[in-house]
Amino acid sequence: MSIEVGAKLSGKVSGITNFGAFIDLGEGKTGLVHISEVSNNYVKDIHDVLTVGDEVIVKVMSVGDDGKVGLSIRRTQENETTNRPKREFQRPARQAPKKTAPQVMDKKQDFDTLMSSFLKDSDDRLTSLKRNTEGKRGGRGGRRN
Repeated sequence: MSIEVGAKLSGKVSGITNFGAFIDLGEGKTGLVHISEVSNNYVKDIHDVLTVGDEVIVKVMSVGDDGKVGLSIRRTQENETTNRPKREFQRPARQAPKKTAPQVMDKKQDFDTLMSSFLKDSDDRLTSLKRNTEGKRGGRGGRRN
């Protein structure tokens, strides 16, 4: 049996780690399902989803030159869910605010005042940071224990 990318195979969970599960594909072949490829939902602990000995259907995502096989359980479930009709979502229409010349000038002034206050605040923070870290670098004049 040749393992090819894109093939769906049946396997048995042979081991579980904190980063994924090892799947025995038969004929001495083993692949890894990364924890992010186990389910469409967030999986904090893989033991909540899989246990050793579970039969699973996996999709081959990659086959490395060194024999490493990357698998996914999540991708096998995607094909089943894509057959369902999709619900269409329409956003409510928004009206764009009308721009006039005085408003643009106010925005520019607001930006200038915001920028100047940011620069002032940034300079204040940098000077206090320098003042507090100058004596802590070691060398001459540094604190000694």
